[in-house]
Amino acid sequence: MQQTVSTRTPVHLWIVGILALLWNCFGAYDYTMSNMRNMDYIRSAMPGTDPAVALAWMDAFPIYAKIGWALGVWGGLLGAILLLVRSRYAVWAFAVSMLGIVLSIGWQLAAAPPLPGMNSSMATIIPAVVILIGLFLLWYSWTMEKNGVLR
Repeated sequence: MQQTVSTRTPVHLWIVGILALLWNCFGAYDYTMSNMRNMDYIRSAMPGTDPAVALAWMDAFPIYAKIGWALGVWGGLLGAILLLVRSRYAVWAFAVSMLGIVLSIGWQLAAAPPLPGMNSSMATIIPAVVILIGLFLLWYSWTMEKNGVLR
């Protein structure tokens, strides 16, 4: 007779997983609305900035930064879903997301001209928050996989 050991899902995994899913759903919504060129959304997301100027700014992203944005958003969303189903592949999805964050936000911080009309403190606070959350989710999923919580 073969016995299997079942690891009970820790409560903190549900909390982190649900918060990660909500966070990444917002990122997916932002990505979708921005790329669909929804002027009402862009106007509300970037108050004080002319939506046409904001679109021109996004259009000027180099291809690697655009790909990075997509990897960051969709890798994070997939990672959150995989974390909630306790899959070890959540680590890989969050690693892909972190690579995307580095490509996209790295370009924005290092080379992008500032977006006219955008508050300069928001231009540094938002990227820092995205980077910190991305690093936390990668670390957390790796720790859960190492501890045998993810299968």
